[in-house]
Formats: sequence, C-alpha cells, structure tokens
Amino acid sequence: MGIQLKELSKLGYTNNVARSLAINIVSKYCKHDSKEQILTTLSDLLENPEKYKDNERWGKLAEHFAPTVSNKEFTIHNLSENYLPYKTYGGKFIESLAKQQMELAMRLPVTIAGALMPDAHAGYGLPIGGVLAVENAVIPYAVGMDIGCRMSLTIFDVKADFLKRYSHQIKEALKEYTHFGMEGGLPFTQEHRVLDRPEFQLTSLLKQIHGKAVRQLGTSGGGNHFVEFGEIELFESNITKLPAGKYMALLSHSGSRGMGAAIARHYSDIARETCKLPREAQHFAWLGLDTEAGQEYWMSMNLAGDFAQACHEQIHLNLSKVLGLKPIANVNNHHNFAWREEIETNRYAIVHRKGATPAAKGIAGFIPGSMATAGYLVCGKGEIQSLNSASHGAGRAMSRQKAKEQFTQSALKKLLSQQQVTLIGGSVEEMPFAYKDIDKIMPAQESLVEIHGRFVPRIVRMHKE
Repeated sequence: MGIQLKELSKLGYTNNVARSLAINIVSKYCKHDSKEQILTTLSDLLENPEKYKDNERWGKLAEHFAPTVSNKEFTIHNLSENYLPYKTYGGKFIESLAKQQMELAMRLPVTIAGALMPDAHAGYGLPIGGVLAVENAVIPYAVGMDIGCRMSLTIFDVKADFLKRYSHQIKEALKEYTHFGMEGGLPFTQEHRVLDRPEFQLTSLLKQIHGKAVRQLGTSGGGNHFVEFGEIELFESNITKLPAGKYMALLSHSGSRGMGAAIARHYSDIARETCKLPREAQHFAWLGLDTEAGQEYWMSMNLAGDFAQACHEQIHLNLSKVLGLKPIANVNNHHNFAWREEIETNRYAIVHRKGATPAAKGIAGFIPGSMATAGYLVCGKGEIQSLNSASHGAGRAMSRQKAKEQFTQSALKKLLSQQQVTLIGGSVEEMPFAYKDIDKIMPAQESLVEIHGRFVPRIVRMHKE
C-alpha cells in the first residue's frame, strides 16, 4: 500500500530523512496493511517514538525521532612531567620530530619502556620505528592504520640466472597475478581459510568488512608496498638452513588492506572518546585490555594480522604456480602490531612495534632497503634494551610530497637502469634517494640482528600513483 509524500507531511513528517525512512519501511514491510492502519501507526509513532524503539519494523524510524543518548564514561589522564628514558639506535639518522614524538609517548601513565630504531621518522602518534611497552592496554594509533603490515621472502629451487632467462614471463606474471591500489581485486576467484574464521561474525564491524576482505585477498596497497623478484645470496650457516649460494627469491611488502584501516579508525575513535589526554597526546589514547572495546580491538587486530599474512601467502602461491617454481624456504616478519611479551622476568607488557619488527634471539626476519638497493635476511639477537626489536627497513629520508617535488620520472628511470632494475608501476614518491642508506642503517643495529643473506631487487611491481 503506497503512501504519498503529502500524506506524510500532513501527519507531521516534515523532513526528508524521516519521510524517506517511512516510505522505505512501508514499501518493504507493509504490503498487506491497509492505508488506514499505516497512517495510524505513523501518527502514533510520531507522538510516542519510545514505544516503537524495540520494534523490528519501526525501530529505525523511532530512533530518528528520539535518538538514544549514550552517556559514555571517560577518564581524564595527565602526562608525566618527565619522560621515561629509552634507548635510541642510530640517533644521528633520526630527525628531531621523531624523537619528540617518542618522548611524548614515554610520558604516558601506562608506559613501561620504549626504544627507537635507526630507521625512525615522524608519524602520527608513535613515530615510525618506535617501540612502546605499556601496562595492560593497547593503543590503536601506536599499532597504526595498516595493521600487521609485513615482509615475506620466498626462496626458490632455481639459481639467480632464472631472472634473466625468464624475465618476460616474470613481468607478465606480475602484471596478471598481482593487484595494487585501494579497491578491486584479482580477476579470478581465490580461497583461504582465514576468510572462514568465526571472528568475522563476532562484531558488527567485522561483519561489514568481510566482503571487502574477500575481494582484497591476495592484493597489495599503494605507497611503498611492492612485489618483486630478485637474487639472494645466502651466507654460511644461515637461518634458512639452505646451502650458501645465490638463489632467485620473491619478496613482498603489504598489509591488511581496507580491513586494517577500518579497524584502526573505529577503535581509535572509541579510544579517544573514553581516554581523554592532552591535545598534543590525543593519538596515544588507549583501550584497557580489561574492557570490552579493548578485547574487541585485540581480537580484530589479530584477525587483520592473519589476513595480511594470508594475502602474502596467496601472492606467493599464485606466482609460484604460474611460473612453475618450487619454494624451498620462506621468512616473514611483521610490524604495525602489538604483542604480549615478557619484558623482564615474570613481567609482561603489551609491546607496540610501529614500523619496527620482532628481533628476539633466533627469530628470522627481513629488512628491505628500496626498489634499487639491497635488503637483508637477518636473525634476531634478543637485545633487551631494544625490547627484542629491530628496524623494519631503511626508513624515509624525505616525505612523499618532497620526493615528488624534488625528483622526476626520467631521473628515476635512469637510476633504475643503472642498477639493472625493471619497474612495473611505481612513482617518484618511492625514489631510492627518498630513503635512508640501508648500508648505514644496518651497522647502527648490529647489536640487534645478525645478517644471514643479502637480497638485490631485479623486477619490481608497485602501485602507480
């Protein structure tokens, strides 16, 4: 039974939102009701909206007229007057703003310890390259937007000369079997056990973003995310236990895509509503792990991290299959995450690594340079002062905007040609000169990691900005 706009106006439905809601409900649920019944209900709802709030049919319209007032509890926190001491590695390579951000983090009342890696540069809240241990809480912005962003290195049972002999096939495979950017996905169906995880049904947010996760499985983001083939030289007694020598390898860098960003935004907003900090420290708002929101975020963060890993697994699986390659070793390590770790004997904390990676004793990892410089296969030494951490890369020496202003596409092409690197996509924002020198960063953290291999990029795929 149709209802006209003029009839709604006579009842008192004078704004467009209310009228639109009413018409949608009537057309969807009231096909078998008389016009008189509908108008009577609409009139009563306008007078007594609270009566209809729990009604499955009319609840949304009732909520429009009588919004539920949420009295959210919040706590005001002050910062400590002085910051706790923290260890800095490669301080001469780190800009003062990043150090100031770290000092601010060390004044939080929940902070226990911290460290700053040599690739550090300014970010939002915790600097990129910052490690922060806190008491029974998690700080969404100290984890970051791209939750669980990671490096994944697969070594194949072929020698490095495969790169030259099959360069055309590798380029075509990268074009067809990788996808970069905000939206979209690969032009073929993919499956992964992570998509069936029950956590996707446990919160309304995770339910909403499940479809996007399905679409974005096996894809990469923009910025400095990449998928590249290159040659790796493994040293004697390396962490992979493979014989020393040169092999072809696949290296990828990306995170949890739209899923991680949605989780970060949602829970950062909740944290700022419930944890009131001085204006300069608002990005450090935390969620207690003894709260419902804190537990939801922790669950969602871990699911996003597993989704990021699943994306890498699909990328490496798809490319291995199409090129007929047999993987013989894989090393992966992630950043933009929080872990519950023992930082002292019988003392546990939540350790945030934003652009820093785990480097506990015997833990394998990979630290990249840039699209035209070497990256390093490493093994952690378990340095307590760094909170068992190391850098996640060389670190930016200049912002993306400054790189765009300073470098040209022709200069980038010339440099890549000199370094024998083929680039598919990419932009001057990722010019190698926009990054710190990885061969200066590695000595600055020689107490944190031991180098077990050296990787050189040869065919690189990135998002074209």
